[in-house]
Amino acid sequence: MSSPDPQVRAARNPSTRSSPDRGPSTTALRVGETTAGRGPVVAVTGAAGGVGALLTERLAASAEIKQVVAIDERRGECADAQWHILDVRDPAIADKLRGADVVVHLALDLDLETDPAARTAYNVRGTQTVLTAAAAAGVHRVVLCTSAMVYGALPDNELPLSEDAELRATAEATGVGDLLEIERLARRAPRAHPGLNVTVVRPAVLVGGTDTALTRYFESPRLLVVAGSRPAWQFCHVEDLCSALEYAVLERVDGELVVGCDGWLEQEEVEELSGIRRMELPSAVALGAAARLHRIGLTPSPAGDLAYTMYPWVVSGSRLHDAGWRPRWTNEEVLAELLEEVSGRHTVAGRRLGRKDATAAGAAGATVALLGAAAVVRRARKARRRV
Repeated sequence: MSSPDPQVRAARNPSTRSSPDRGPSTTALRVGETTAGRGPVVAVTGAAGGVGALLTERLAASAEIKQVVAIDERRGECADAQWHILDVRDPAIADKLRGADVVVHLALDLDLETDPAARTAYNVRGTQTVLTAAAAAGVHRVVLCTSAMVYGALPDNELPLSEDAELRATAEATGVGDLLEIERLARRAPRAHPGLNVTVVRPAVLVGGTDTALTRYFESPRLLVVAGSRPAWQFCHVEDLCSALEYAVLERVDGELVVGCDGWLEQEEVEELSGIRRMELPSAVALGAAARLHRIGLTPSPAGDLAYTMYPWVVSGSRLHDAGWRPRWTNEEVLAELLEEVSGRHTVAGRRLGRKDATAAGAAGATVALLGAAAVVRRARKARRRV
């Protein structure tokens, strides 16, 4: 999953840690060595950045992959891939997919700052086009990537959920409506296109060069905890996601898969490991403030994002485990990586602050921001009444 460059996004929107991998065994090829005659030809969309770039490099270095076809709106850095520059919504993509055995569709825009209508138009139409084009080009397998968020964060969720659990999310959180529609497209595709196999990979809270409402939660001076809630945190490092995607590409596993660290962390463990203290608020205050702040444009995250910090949505990754895959990272390690990655960033109520603003906010930044936001809301209401 990748977020496009700001220039690309503007054009569409008018308004590490390095160590040996425990995933599938891969061997880097020497210069001049070829894999001709071995393994599948794999096309990757969204290949120039984010998870797509990491997966493209990984597959291009694998002795089990014959060739990698990289598709994006700009050229990436992987010199060993065959590049095609185009928008995934362009029907001409079918010609670029001819000869591919597998397509991994990672061209998704889940950026918090993208206009929601433009984001949905890109994500849903892009997935529809890729599925139709893959079938027309004779591709036999498409791998889609959504999120474990599609299960929904609900107070009565089992801990952990089964991979076969009902998808009970709503479209109230950032991008989740798009992901639910992509899941529906995935279910319908094999019926609409007989012979096309669709695998869906659902990562837990993704960490490693990502920017989401859930990673920004750890950029706050206080961890907001809603009174009476029972959060549980399950993370997924991008390296583990790429490893699981490779498993799907090599047909070692299929169906609907969850990728994440084993187990989960309770909120108290997260606070102890992070050293960030909590700020506890009543549910009505927290949800009401989040909804109002988003409605008047002060924060990029809708109130629905808050539910994923309130209730558990931990899922058992039994299918990958049964296939022999294991995560390389633990929840504790991924949290430490996330904290290192966001160090120096300051976010209050989902909105990033500049250094000057963050200094002014100080240790009580979250409380100050909520009080200030309430005042802004009151002023906005008075202004509307005067009009």
